Amino acid sequence: MPGPVLALDRAVKRYGPGAQVGPLTIAARPGETLALIGPSGAGKSTVLRLLLGLLSPDDGAVRLDGAPLRAGDPSVRRRFGYVIQGGGLFPHLTAEANVALVPRWLRWSPARLAERVRALAALTRFPEEALARFPSELSGGQAQRVGLMRALALDPDLLLLDEPLGALDPITRAELQDDLRRVFAELGKTVVLVTHDLAEAAFFSRRLVLLRDGRVAQEGTLEELARAPADAFVSAFVHAHRAVALPERA
Repeated sequence: MPGPVLALDRAVKRYGPGAQVGPLTIAARPGETLALIGPSGAGKSTVLRLLLGLLSPDDGAVRLDGAPLRAGDPSVRRRFGYVIQGGGLFPHLTAEANVALVPRWLRWSPARLAERVRALAALTRFPEEALARFPSELSGGQAQRVGLMRALALDPDLLLLDEPLGALDPITRAELQDDLRRVFAELGKTVVLVTHDLAEAAFFSRRLVLLRDGRVAQEGTLEELARAPADAFVSAFVHAHRAVALPERA
């Protein structure tokens, strides 16, 4: 089995006396989708920011391909795509301009840029005629697709998503879940996904990491968490997500 491409190695982030996330040892393997789950305040978003290099650990390390993460290195930054809830789009830029922002800054040629935007629109099933619209003119699902296209613009090795579907209505959310899983499978990238929804986590990933109070409560498959919970918290968390028993979509 190949070694992890991105990992926390006994990483700790402190927020004041008695408040910290970690120590945490979490690893994402090449080409897998790893889901981080847990209730609000469990430390999920902090873990993602540590993995991205947006936060530096106070102890331990973040490792990329086994070496310490050099977050300030532009070549390292370009290996990451980052998607947040709502897409995080710039309101004064069109959908196309949001997607093209970094490639244009890197001086891609207009032809190369136009080809990349068209390819990403096709991949994410975003209507080309909507590329000229501003974020205020897009639906929630469309805005999230633009956020995904922007994260994929430079064809990064790793894709990190922080509650990307949390603000969407159930029908739009289900549609985007299907499309995201298809995109992950088609591109074969290493994906780390944060969600508080156990059913969504299990839909995307076989390996789940359940966090509680900044620590790993249990890591394993959904079946392992349900049938052999590590403690009462894990059992209660799984029991609270009864929808996880619904049949998987084709």
